[in-house]
Amino acid sequence: MKLTVLVDNNTLIDRYFLGEPGLCYLIEEGGRKILFDSGYSDVFIRNAHKMKIRLTDIDAVVISHGHSDHTGGLPHLMTMFTEEELEGRSVSRPELICHPDTFMTKLTREGYDIGSPVKEDKLSMHFSMRLTRDPLWITESLVFLGEVPRLNSFESQRPIGRDDYVMDDSAIAWKSDAGLVIITGCSHSGICNIAERAKAVCGEDRIRAIIGGFHLLNPSKEQLEGTLQCLVESKPEKVYAGHCTDLKSKLALAKHLNIKEVGVGLILNYEE
Repeated sequence: MKLTVLVDNNTLIDRYFLGEPGLCYLIEEGGRKILFDSGYSDVFIRNAHKMKIRLTDIDAVVISHGHSDHTGGLPHLMTMFTEEELEGRSVSRPELICHPDTFMTKLTREGYDIGSPVKEDKLSMHFSMRLTRDPLWITESLVFLGEVPRLNSFESQRPIGRDDYVMDDSAIAWKSDAGLVIITGCSHSGICNIAERAKAVCGEDRIRAIIGGFHLLNPSKEQLEGTLQCLVESKPEKVYAGHCTDLKSKLALAKHLNIKEVGVGLILNYEE
């Protein structure tokens, strides 16, 4: 399994890519190319072009949840498909995999829309839609986790905006002979809840790595301590905390976990 970071809040030092407060990964596994989230804008396309990565032949797009920093790139992807077709070049019609609530309207407390800029009816013109609350195996080893049960008392207790508990928030897990690689978007459902969901779906307790957003932004003492205890007990070999994880949280996690740098341009390769 190969994972390339196309969008993150940060870029790797001495690599001249673009960063933005969003997330997008390209995952290559089992002969398939999967785009995980799409960032906030067309930055993922521009970074992919600079990395000489072709996105017109992707097999699937997986959306972790419906907020605009993860879905904002979808209109740009659709435009790219259309332009390629008009130029007479072949373009795939990838699957779009996500929770059924992903494209519902999502409002801030002030009434501003922070949901996807494009809705399901338009997306269905470019993608084969696969909306599910249940786990869905994308390849023999890579699985979309579906709706994540909220099992503990310290995560995902407060709504985002107007009573939105982001029940559509999900993640991906890759199962290998040496354990799991868990790939998250924002972890609104809780990074510990996601880890437990991945273990249950895959029938595997060992975690090789966790990469993605942990949604630890000025967390309460209870949440930070609970998250730390949970992750220490899970014993992940490496932790790539990016996107929506603040410095205070990274420093706290780094005292007990093997925290690694993550940014645009990072490439992770895993053997079975």
